Amino acid sequence: MARTQGSHSDITGPRIREAALGLFARHGYAAVSMRQIAGEVGVQAGALYNYTPDKQSLLFRLMQDHMQELLAAYEALEPQADALGALRQFVGFHIRFHMQRPDEVFIAYMELRNLTPENFSEIEKLRRRYEDALQSILLAGQKDGLFSVQDAKIATLAVIAMLNGVMTWYRAGGRLSLDEVEQIYWDMVRKAVAA
Repeated sequence: MARTQGSHSDITGPRIREAALGLFARHGYAAVSMRQIAGEVGVQAGALYNYTPDKQSLLFRLMQDHMQELLAAYEALEPQADALGALRQFVGFHIRFHMQRPDEVFIAYMELRNLTPENFSEIEKLRRRYEDALQSILLAGQKDGLFSVQDAKIATLAVIAMLNGVMTWYRAGGRLSLDEVEQIYWDMVRKAVAA
């Protein structure tokens, strides 16, 4: 099928991913058709296949892009002098990075079940890299006598789950500023792992 007049691959490809992201976040991956994505972008349904092989590839690409951006941004942070500083940095980074990407966060957690086994495995590797960064901080803090956690892996998952919760309820202009929320969460995380 011919490309829609006036479309350009460097523009249309990102527009397709943006449309898929919004539709998947609002309606769920299973409920969204390629025809709906095409309609959102303003191209014919058949034209989508010039940019992506199928809906599964779109979902995988959205998750992969999110995780790669997350890892790159985290790994670019200034190294901290000790585990306490590194944990404080992780808490603030996680909240702020994810608050700017609510749709990506929702899809990254809620749509894992819709990935093929091969794609799930690839996304899990990226997720483990991020989780391992936090787990390394907790283990280093434990070694230095700063933290006391019974199981570093479980503590890692618990901290990330708690931080992810901010995205479900926080609204700008509410009772607390994001700075205040971040400080409260930091206090809770610090007390949860303190030696």
